[in-house]
This record gives sequence, C-alpha cells and structure tokens, in this order.
Amino acid sequence: MDNLLAALLLGIIEGVTEFLPISSTGHLLVAERWLGHRSDLFNITIQAGAILAVVLIYRERLTGLAMSFLRPGESAVFGQAPRDYAWKLLLAFAVTSVLGIVVKALGWELDNAVAPIAWALVLGGAWMLLAEHFAARRAEALGERSTITWTVAVLVGVAQVVAGVFPGTSRSAATIFVALLFGVTNRAAATEFAFLVGIPTMFAASGYEFAELVVESGIHGEDWSALAVAFVASAITAFVSVKWLLRYIQSHRFTWFAVYRFVLGAALLAFV
Repeated sequence: MDNLLAALLLGIIEGVTEFLPISSTGHLLVAERWLGHRSDLFNITIQAGAILAVVLIYRERLTGLAMSFLRPGESAVFGQAPRDYAWKLLLAFAVTSVLGIVVKALGWELDNAVAPIAWALVLGGAWMLLAEHFAARRAEALGERSTITWTVAVLVGVAQVVAGVFPGTSRSAATIFVALLFGVTNRAAATEFAFLVGIPTMFAASGYEFAELVVESGIHGEDWSALAVAFVASAITAFVSVKWLLRYIQSHRFTWFAVYRFVLGAALLAFV
C-alpha cells in the first residue's frame, strides 16, 4: 500500500479512537498488522494531532479556567466555581505525573501484545456497563450529580496511569467511568473532566516521549510528508469524533461502546 495512504488511514484511526472509550492502542495494533509498523515519532505525531483537536473544541473553556485565577467571577462549570474546577484538574494531572514517574522508574509497562489488549478491551467493556448501572441507580436515588469532587479528581489521576500501564484499557474510558463510579452521575460532566485533564496529560507524555526519542536515537530518516498527512488526518477526525460524542451522550448511554469492545476483544482473541 502507498505510504501516504497508509499514513492517512492510521491518522484517521487514531483520530476516531483516541477519545472514544474504545482504545486507540488496540485499533492501531490491528491496523499496523496490515498497514505496516510505524516509528515512535509517527505515533507521537498522530497523538499530538488528536490532542490539538480537543484543545480547539475546549478553547473557550480552557481560557475561562485560566482566567478564573485572575477574575474569580467567571461563569460556573457544571455548577462549581471555575477556579475550584481548575484546581481539581491540576490535582488530577499532578497525581498522574507523580505516579507516572514512579511507574516509569519501576519499569511497570506491558508489551503491546494482542492477547492482553484483547482482554483489556473485554474487561473494560464490563467495567463500563457496571459504572453506568451504578451511576443510574445513584441518579435515581440522589438526583443528578455533576460536581467533580476532590476524591474523583484523585481517582481520575490514578485511572490515567492505570490506562497507561495496561494497553487496551483506553484512557478516556478509564477516566470517564471512574468519575461515574465514584461520584458523578452526569455523563457530560464526567466526559468533559476526563477530556480536559487529558490535554495536559497527553501533551506532557508526548513531549517526554519526543525528548527521549531525540536523545536516544534522533529523528532522522522520517517521511515528513507521511507525518504531515497523518497529523492533519488525526486532528480533523478527532475533532469530528469528539464533537459527535459530546452530542451523543446527551441522550444516550455508553452501552454500545461496551458492546463494541466485547466484539473487538473477542475477535482479537480469536485472531490470536
């Protein structure tokens, strides 16, 4: 297959799957079996494209949260003060950063083998169904809850690290459903917090990986045209996917994403 076409397809796959709760790692692993394995720089590039899309979608929210430290009167975010919400985002990011450094130092990292990713997809689907079930029961008993608590912020930070250690878990799925299990019953509130805390987390992770790559082996011999095509494709498709998801969850549960994970996980296990 033409290299530019393969790069385009991989960029599209990354953009569609990075923020949907279905695991971009699992999809890219399968795709690379047919489209060819890519360099670390290529993977960093397409992830950066997906992050850029979310920054553009939430640019006004991010500006408001930043300005809340200068102007306390900014409008509320899901019923809570913007400065309070911003501090919770920073706490979740700090927890992820500290635990991420510890995990890196201890060498806790699994290989991107098909079987464990398949099991992570299946178990993640079960986790999603349980989280939605208990969130719905809590909403019936206590009413809808949109406020992100300090406990939820800490647990979201932990969930990001767990998702990094276990490929196939899906960072967005882990963070959204931790929030739903431990305090939030509003799907939109849980999803927005998960996406916002993912921005600094993914930028930091990509920046670290890029710096490590430059120091260890350099970035020579790359097909820059393919990188550009993949970056643009990832950014555009991630923008469309996230906008669609934010509308979808206003009136739908995550059930079909769990079903999709079961099907994909079973197919990968059969492939193995």
